Amino acid sequence: MEKKKHLVLVGAHCGDVEIQGGAIAHKYAKAGWDVTFVHLTAGEKGNPPHLSVEEYREQKIKEAEKVAEILGGKSITLDYKDAELKLDDEIVTRVATLMRKLRPTVVITHWVNSIHSDHSTCARIVEAAQLKTGLPGFDLDGLPAHFYPFYHSENWEDMEGYVPDIFVDVSEEFDTYLEALSNYWFIMNSTSFRYYDYYKALGTVRGCVSRAKYAQTLKFPTGGNVRRGFIPGHEI
Repeated sequence: MEKKKHLVLVGAHCGDVEIQGGAIAHKYAKAGWDVTFVHLTAGEKGNPPHLSVEEYREQKIKEAEKVAEILGGKSITLDYKDAELKLDDEIVTRVATLMRKLRPTVVITHWVNSIHSDHSTCARIVEAAQLKTGLPGFDLDGLPAHFYPFYHSENWEDMEGYVPDIFVDVSEEFDTYLEALSNYWFIMNSTSFRYYDYYKALGTVRGCVSRAKYAQTLKFPTGGNVRRGFIPGHEI
């Protein structure tokens, strides 16, 4: 029996990869893939005045689980601290071990340039973990080596140099995506950024450009979009 394909989305905080690629995730879940959202931190330090940092962490983890359920996946939140992510061997090994357990077919994460250090660090952690996951010379809890390709997705804080390579038609998934997003307090109540309006508009704009009603985009890792082939429509 062929193993189910698995899409894993890795974000710095609860909410990041859902807004970036939640509609894509739902599309693949509907197609029968396993989908897992992995959050390195809860993003707890953007806590509202009525909640402590720890209370907001617990709230965001529950929100992430609800959002994942709506989108057809599951949520995993690690215990690293918001705004304190570091690229070191400990976190790379931990993420690599998790990837050997999950055995993703493909991974989606942040773009490498960001105004938020956690986002850019997350992207570099995923890239470093890709190497450690794939090399059999690393003994990670006795788990077999596993290689995964990864792509970057679109976040308003990560736009320096982000030029999409792939436009994914998510017209049929977009209403469910918006419903899912509405379960995050910060998306619906932030006074510093209009998350819900932005990502609804972004899906519309990316859809216009790609001749769909709604779309979300992906970008190849730097140097990873070299392809052999022919002029489209003129294969010889």
